[in-house]
Amino acid sequence: MGTPEGLHKGPIDHVVTHGTFSLDGGTWEVDNNVWVVGDENEVVVIDAAHDPEAIGEIIAGRRVVAVVCTHAHDDHVNQAPRLADTFNAPILLNPAEAPLWEMTHPNRSPDQEITDGQIITAGGIELRALVTPGHSPGSTCLYAPELKTVFTGDTLFQGGPGATGRSYSSFDTIIDSIRGTLLPLPGDTEVRTGHGDSTSIGSEAPHLEEWIARGH
Repeated sequence: MGTPEGLHKGPIDHVVTHGTFSLDGGTWEVDNNVWVVGDENEVVVIDAAHDPEAIGEIIAGRRVVAVVCTHAHDDHVNQAPRLADTFNAPILLNPAEAPLWEMTHPNRSPDQEITDGQIITAGGIELRALVTPGHSPGSTCLYAPELKTVFTGDTLFQGGPGATGRSYSSFDTIIDSIRGTLLPLPGDTEVRTGHGDSTSIGSEAPHLEEWIARGH
């Protein structure tokens, strides 16, 4: 089930959906943040997770420009094909995520690739793709400068980097991505994450060395 928060039609709408994440023989219950970004006419859906009905409620009849996947762990993409088909929208994913995507959707490929620096626009809002590997090979954040927001998927959370203890992940790589790509963003940039509470670049940046010392 999903819990909508603020059905106000943009620029950022949000629903928390509940389901499971499976990888490397384990399965865990998870709550995912699904973000819908745009205006009263058109939107981008970021990470179509678990509950297409709840996501449809916050789309609220608007045109879906794209279903964008920050990465291809099953809890972030399990409803991407259904949403894409329902709203006649393309699925966008970095090609390095193909092995993970195929675990969940072996008979359906993404429609378009996301590359570093690519701009996706909905309702006049520009989302710039920032490829930040580490949590997975092609993890991609979406930066909206005019909204002072970056959508980080599972790359950066309140309290540190995303998990890197499973297949297709690397702690050193995620640290490099956070240090080189995310922490240079303005300190007042809000970090809207794939799970849990939002934070800011300024709140997280001072803790980089602590994360490195802690390890994954």
